[in-house]
Amino acid sequence: MKKLIIAIGLLLCGGLVKAQTVKSTTGTTRFTVSSDGVIKDRLSNTVAYIKSNGTIENAKYTNIGYIRDEQIEDANYSTIGYVKKDGTIQDRNYSIIGYIKKDGTVQDRNHSNLGSATGIKKEWAALIFFFFDF
Repeated sequence: MKKLIIAIGLLLCGGLVKAQTVKSTTGTTRFTVSSDGVIKDRLSNTVAYIKSNGTIENAKYTNIGYIRDEQIEDANYSTIGYVKKDGTIQDRNYSIIGYIKKDGTVQDRNHSNLGSATGIKKEWAALIFFFFDF
């Protein structure tokens, strides 16, 4: 009975790490992002990790940046952009470079669709579409 309870618990916990997809405008999956911050490409290769403390690491666990509040920083703590609560994405000079809509649609500064990141934190989607070339 104890083993059964442990097995059920593990299954339930495993279900909490559900991956969401980042898609192109044609609907092709570009990346999957799990709720614990693991980013994989369309071939299921891990390309980056977003740690709970905001550290961003590449597949080799090398630090490549940080997410701090609304700021995105590179590995040297230099601000490279901002992700506003309303989904507006700005570069380091506060120029608007894109938008992430409430429905997950990602647009460039001219409101042209770049793809979608439904169910993914805006900061994480901004990393994928605007700041880091995974």
